[in-house]
Amino acid sequence: METKLSKRLAAVAAYVPEKARLADLGSDHAYLPLFLVENDLIDFAVAGEVVQGPYQSALTNVAQAGEEEQVQVRLANGLAAIEKDDQIDTITIAGMGGRLIADILVADLDKLSSIKRLVLQPNNREDELRDWLSDHGFRIVAEEMLTENKKFYEILVVEPGQMKLSKLERRFGPYLMQEKSSVFIEKWQTELKKISHSLARIPADHQDDILALQEKITAIKEVLHVS
Repeated sequence: METKLSKRLAAVAAYVPEKARLADLGSDHAYLPLFLVENDLIDFAVAGEVVQGPYQSALTNVAQAGEEEQVQVRLANGLAAIEKDDQIDTITIAGMGGRLIADILVADLDKLSSIKRLVLQPNNREDELRDWLSDHGFRIVAEEMLTENKKFYEILVVEPGQMKLSKLERRFGPYLMQEKSSVFIEKWQTELKKISHSLARIPADHQDDILALQEKITAIKEVLHVS
């Protein structure tokens, strides 16, 4: 049975180069590598998983698909799933916090030296991840924002290279804030309402908290061009 992807994972898959040798870290059920292999989009994949339950699910799914040669499932923490002989050139990490993604990458930086592309889908702290990428010799080459099940997701497509980001670009994404898609506008209008509501409930003597929220409101309004 052909593997089907969620809207979020399908968007991640679209940025994986054809014929890539992929490491999908935190692969869960190995849906992403299986889909790419079954559709002859990539030649080889490692599905890395650190949790026993999802690891067993990935093993089962790969076996049922008959793709054990092209998709190797490994129980390992982060980049430890990658072996030298794999000749991995592309990494995907989806569905984790931005800080955790950065922690995974920094834990074994040497293994990133041969990587041509990373496709990252953080669930939060996207600004911290952009900071880390900028500080460690990576540049963002594309971004996408989408909604699924009433949640907003950002995808960062990253390649080796230098990148300097402004404070606003780190927070909102250099490509996302330039494109200003309807999804981007919806997300930050929603966020603006939440922050404004929180601001109204803060006691007047909590000046630090008030200033922090006011700064966020000012930044969002600047990006959305609203007064």
